[in-house]
Amino acid sequence: MALGLCLLLVLAGCLPRRTIVEFGWDEPDTRFLREHIRELQRTPFDGCVFHALFRDAHGQPGNFTWQAWGRRAFTPDDLRDARADVRALRHSRFRQSFLRLNTTPGDLDWFDDEFSAVLGNARLAAQLVAVGRLRGVVLDTEQYQAPLWSYPKQRDAGRRSWGEYAAQAFRRGQELMQALQQGDPRITLLLTFGQSLPLRQMEVYRQPIEAVDYGLLLPFVDGLVAGARDGRIIDGYEMSYAYRDPERFAQARTLMKLTVPARAADPPRHRRVVAAGFGLWLDNDWRRHGWSAEDPSRNYFTPEGFELALRAALENTDELVWIYSETPRWWSAPGGSVALPPAYAAAVRQARRDAKRPR
Repeated sequence: MALGLCLLLVLAGCLPRRTIVEFGWDEPDTRFLREHIRELQRTPFDGCVFHALFRDAHGQPGNFTWQAWGRRAFTPDDLRDARADVRALRHSRFRQSFLRLNTTPGDLDWFDDEFSAVLGNARLAAQLVAVGRLRGVVLDTEQYQAPLWSYPKQRDAGRRSWGEYAAQAFRRGQELMQALQQGDPRITLLLTFGQSLPLRQMEVYRQPIEAVDYGLLLPFVDGLVAGARDGRIIDGYEMSYAYRDPERFAQARTLMKLTVPARAADPPRHRRVVAAGFGLWLDNDWRRHGWSAEDPSRNYFTPEGFELALRAALENTDELVWIYSETPRWWSAPGGSVALPPAYAAAVRQARRDAKRPR
């Protein structure tokens, strides 16, 4: 594309702005989002990952994010308070936010009829996003509580073949994407791990797809792609958490844009529907490397190093980079950041300014 035409498209809003989203242990619920929206909008982010709470029959609060992938079928009334919260965000500048759904508790098999509850819950999640005119849903595909993606650990692996489970995972992925789009036709689905993970596992461990821990994620995402209409899917590529070398981001982009589509069930459709994204862990592996708010030069990512890494991520993403953190907090209930030197916010802003257009 000629530089002049590219500039015109950017000015006209036809090219997507590269989005930077916060996702960490300071993850807010919808009430915090509503009550602290001015504070959040002062950060260098376009949005954040958040969760929704509900109240059970006894009035006790629960976390929809951690309960949606299970046998319980939630109702719109369960999320009434959350819906009122996000409605208040419709005119904010923090609308590139994602409601988090985990694959938890994961207490059902791919063949169980009760999977209809998961689909209904996904539809409710998308409706919540639509009410707030927010960006979408992030599906955290990490196996926190059940080995959802590991074929050898499936309940009926002894009597059902890999092919049967792969076909069913495909079907459930297609149904899930359709359910999300019923709630919000233009929803964006961000995956913390996409098909790049099981393919990397096959390469590293020299095992067939049916043997690796995240093998069923491959046909499941194929199903998501098959079910996508106007919705968008982003491979968030959590494997880039520790990347500091710009070349590693370029290599990961090649994996997501060339290698993965070649293994997909429908390569042309995959290329149209799935975008490449990246995750960065600000206080990367702090239990081993430590985290110093007093002397940032001791951190795995110094402010200067983080700026370089983020700029490389922005230059290789199709549209989104998410920043994860545990020890430092970008916001808090009393107000303001915690254990976060101001130089890191400056690094995020500078990386955005200096990053070249995506490839």
